[in-house]
Amino acid sequence: MTRAISLQDVSKSYTRGVRVVDRLSLDIEPGEFLVLLGPSGCGKSTVLRMIAGLEEIDEGRLLLDGEPAGQLLPAERRMAMVFQNFALYPSMTGRDNIGFPLRIESPGTDPAPRVDATARLLGIEDLLHRFPGQLSGGERQRVAMGRALARRPSAFLMDEPLSNLDAKLRNHLRAEISGLTRDLGVTTVYVTHDQAEAMSLGDRVAVLRGGVLQQVGAPRAVYALPRNVFVAAFVGVPRINLLRGLVRAPLDGAMTVSLGKQYLRLPEPLSLDHQLLRVQQGREVIVGLRSEAVRIAERSEARPGETHITGLVEHVEFQGHESLVHFNTGSRPAVVPRLEAPRPVPQARRRRREPGRVLDRLRGRAGAPRTGPVATLDPPRADTAPPEGRLPGDLIVRTAPDLRLRKGMQVPLLVDLAHLLVFDQHGERICPAPARLPDLDE
Repeated sequence: MTRAISLQDVSKSYTRGVRVVDRLSLDIEPGEFLVLLGPSGCGKSTVLRMIAGLEEIDEGRLLLDGEPAGQLLPAERRMAMVFQNFALYPSMTGRDNIGFPLRIESPGTDPAPRVDATARLLGIEDLLHRFPGQLSGGERQRVAMGRALARRPSAFLMDEPLSNLDAKLRNHLRAEISGLTRDLGVTTVYVTHDQAEAMSLGDRVAVLRGGVLQQVGAPRAVYALPRNVFVAAFVGVPRINLLRGLVRAPLDGAMTVSLGKQYLRLPEPLSLDHQLLRVQQGREVIVGLRSEAVRIAERSEARPGETHITGLVEHVEFQGHESLVHFNTGSRPAVVPRLEAPRPVPQARRRRREPGRVLDRLRGRAGAPRTGPVATLDPPRADTAPPEGRLPGDLIVRTAPDLRLRKGMQVPLLVDLAHLLVFDQHGERICPAPARLPDLDE
């Protein structure tokens, strides 16, 4: 039997009152595969341990199948956990490791039939007589999964189970986990910092930062419509191109987004999302362009919704099936300090007293959720060094591997404005609009 899991305004604090998890609300449907994604230290493993009962919940409620479960012991929750470090008993064989929790749960019952059935399901019959020291990393993880599976739990809780494995084996076991959990139909909560795992495994992905839920949704939606600049930068390989832009919306001319030496001319008639950008007239914004939103082509080959810019080749990364080309377009990279860090950079306190500041302090002491910017742009920099250790260039574009380009070439580029992402100075997405207005033509 699988089960529904619901977290309602759950918080957890450790030392000095710092909230590792802050007012998290999340509903997980029966049989759903949900991935908790975020940088190391963002609180995702703590969320998993609170669901399992290994950590107490300071505030909020945990519901299992609609019933309060915060006071239940871990053994009473009928969940199985798979750990990052395998957690196998070194003095026990694979058979004994898998059968151990069964002997604890039912002392008078022979666990052999369930152990054998689990081993056949995972294809590890030949590992049952070996000790953990005689197994490879992948074999140990299969035995650890077998120990969890043999209990026939109502939910699987997986805490970065593949992070200690090499890339090839990780990809193989990822496919095995996906197929196994879907065949069993068991609710699964999977913790990872690897966005490739999250996008390929999850029915939904919940992105965390600083213990705060940033966004939850289907992998395609999180990638295509990130709620803020942190989600946009954390999800996607290569990292999204983030440029400093300035919206210009003259009453008697075309609407543009200036990127420094060049600009993006928005196609007319303006789409609804582009019309809403008019309110940003004269303001600096963060422009986000995925590498597939730009292609190498002449202006004469432009499709509807594409606009023309040029780029100077700075570097070419050959990937085998594709190449990643780094261009210098004269744009200004959007430098956001520690953008992909577990927690946002604390904002400097202002000495001048502002209206409402006392009330904000009182709300903070009372435990009310405090909202703040996801990210804040640094002032423009005079130097030309690439931000955050990136290679030279301000725009990365995917190309075919057989396209011959060399450093210093001037290349025509077409930008698909249907994939244009615009964020305000605090990192919140403003285009496409967060809450879309209804289309009367649909």
